[in-house]
Amino acid sequence: MRPVAAVARAATLLDLLAAAPDGLGTNELARQLGVNPSNASRLLGTLRAAGLVDRVASDGPWRLGLHLVALADHALAALDVRELARPAMRQLAAETGETVTLSVSAGGESVTVEFVPGAGSVVSVAQLGRPSVAHATATGKVMLAFGDAPLPEGELTIYTERTITQRKELAAVVKAARAGGYAEAVGEREDDLAALAVPIISAGGRLIAILGLQGPESRLTAKRRVAVIPALLEAAADVATALGGAPR
Repeated sequence: MRPVAAVARAATLLDLLAAAPDGLGTNELARQLGVNPSNASRLLGTLRAAGLVDRVASDGPWRLGLHLVALADHALAALDVRELARPAMRQLAAETGETVTLSVSAGGESVTVEFVPGAGSVVSVAQLGRPSVAHATATGKVMLAFGDAPLPEGELTIYTERTITQRKELAAVVKAARAGGYAEAVGEREDDLAALAVPIISAGGRLIAILGLQGPESRLTAKRRVAVIPALLEAAADVATALGGAPR
């Protein structure tokens, strides 16, 4: 199949800009493309109209446009997140002995779509398709901290004695999760269930999925939770890399 020269040239131009974090001027792009500055200018104008390239000032260097971020996110959404996440999930479950979960956003809620059970004698079994309660689960708190879900309105449902019931307290917890890069919930939805969760972020800054770790509180103690956070963050970074996103 014979390539369309103008399209091939546009693709090469985008690659050149991707390799130049400080951007490139019209004349330099023309030189590297092997065309005259007038042709390069017309090509850049066409790409700019589509949001694929942009420049800060009228005579400033050219850079990649924000519309590429939206296109990348749509391409990412078409990938099988579960398939790409499974290797990191299996490794994390083997390292920690706890159940590892993967959740995605659905209708403003975080829903479990995959899990790998741990090897402990007492195993926490996740339920596929089960929505996470925003104020009472680790994945729900990550959804509030890094997704587009607002804080729940009205009275917060009480599940256990440790369930957060005040929106002010929940707001503080969400803020801390955003700052620390992870959230936890201990006995807040189910007694004796402890859980940690971290976000998996796309290159465009969008929440792709949430990686969670859960087990009995008697085993996943406060000290143990602190100890496994690095492994959880590393696993999330591996998944983000596999998805072409931004490792944390």
